Amino acid sequence: MAEARTGYATIGELELYHEVHGEGPPLVLLHGAYMSVDMLGPLLTGLAGGRQVVAPELQGHGRTNDPADRPITYEDMADDVAALVRELGLAPADVVGFSMGAGVALQLAIRHPEAVRRLVVISGSYRHDGMQPEMLAMIPTITPEMFAGSPMEAEYKRLSPHPERFRALVGKLKALDATPFAWPEDEVRGIVAPALVVVGDADVVTVEHAAQLYRLLGGGGFGDFSGPGPSQLAVLPGTSHFMPPGSGVLDRAELLLAMIPPFLDAEAGAA
Repeated sequence: MAEARTGYATIGELELYHEVHGEGPPLVLLHGAYMSVDMLGPLLTGLAGGRQVVAPELQGHGRTNDPADRPITYEDMADDVAALVRELGLAPADVVGFSMGAGVALQLAIRHPEAVRRLVVISGSYRHDGMQPEMLAMIPTITPEMFAGSPMEAEYKRLSPHPERFRALVGKLKALDATPFAWPEDEVRGIVAPALVVVGDADVVTVEHAAQLYRLLGGGGFGDFSGPGPSQLAVLPGTSHFMPPGSGVLDRAELLLAMIPPFLDAEAGAA
């Protein structure tokens, strides 16, 4: 694959770093919390085999700065991505988001429907209580020290324009996860882009919540009578969120790449 094109987009207080891989129809790929573009691995490479993949690093992640007085919210990050899509002339683009990036993708489709052609939500929720109870109980205990020696801490210190501020990032992401939210179901139901909802069977988001999201996005009808709907649901077997190594959703790149491109390539209304 040809070397990625890289750049920064000035969006308000942000200098939003992004990479462009491959050629073809535009696809925006959104990473999860504590990640960088470099950690998207085979999923990014595989998608870029037939598409122009634009992979930004969201506020405070990777090479993108983190204004001290700006909290990290799904709504603000969605607005940042919409501004990048406009600046690069990509609209409408396919959007694939993982974990935190999946929440950003949902908010992008709600707040900026003109920017999204098709939507892939991987390990994402539209309600705070869509996460596993064990995760909800753990969030208040998160400290920067828990990340000592981890790939997340190492990536931050390697790439960040202010590597000494990892503690501040942990505080902002802890606040993001600890703040209860429930996006109105009519807003989620109003998303016009066909969506593929993907979840691991032992993911941070429950399978039941993923099924609820899938139904709100137009799926779950009796296909024998009405034909398959515009949206799809996939549950990955034997799959956790991120740990232990080899078991996480992104470790299932082969499965994801068998599903995502055909979904994105499908014609509206086609089985």
